[in-house]
Amino acid sequence: MGKKVVIFCASSNTIDPKYNQAARQLVSGLHTLGYDVVSGGGARGTMGAITGESVRVGGRHIAVLPRFMAGLEHPEVKEHVWTDTMSSRKEAMRKDTVAAIALPGGIGTLDELMETHVLRKLHKYEGDIYALNLDGFYNPLKDLLAHFAKTNMTAQQDIDLIRFPETVEDLLAYFK
Repeated sequence: MGKKVVIFCASSNTIDPKYNQAARQLVSGLHTLGYDVVSGGGARGTMGAITGESVRVGGRHIAVLPRFMAGLEHPEVKEHVWTDTMSSRKEAMRKDTVAAIALPGGIGTLDELMETHVLRKLHKYEGDIYALNLDGFYNPLKDLLAHFAKTNMTAQQDIDLIRFPETVEDLLAYFK
């Protein structure tokens, strides 16, 4: 078994295809570098793109879903971890990972990213944290975090725990 990376991402089927293309490029690159991928394992949206790419390139992919989502998993997933709640799902997704990556996504992705960020700040998660800022997707979040630092609500050193690479290539460079 290789090192594991968790990827948080969108489950929407109506997003711009460039996000799914970036996800496939990332997953292919991670597998080439010897990393296993953990994700939500759903069949829809970017989750489906991640799983499909893992299968296509023959990489190890671990899908983590709460039991109430049974039937929504990607049909090609070979390895499942089932949880009782969304909270335990996030914990299981992060378990034994060396990094957490948030791809462009919605409120669920933001929740996963922010919880992981808080856990890193509190030394309860030791992996690196990345948010792929493709075409400035995460600029509003970067602005909000800067506001938190400016108003002394959060220390800049804690905000700096999240890196915001602009391209998949820049993101993959951290894993080489």
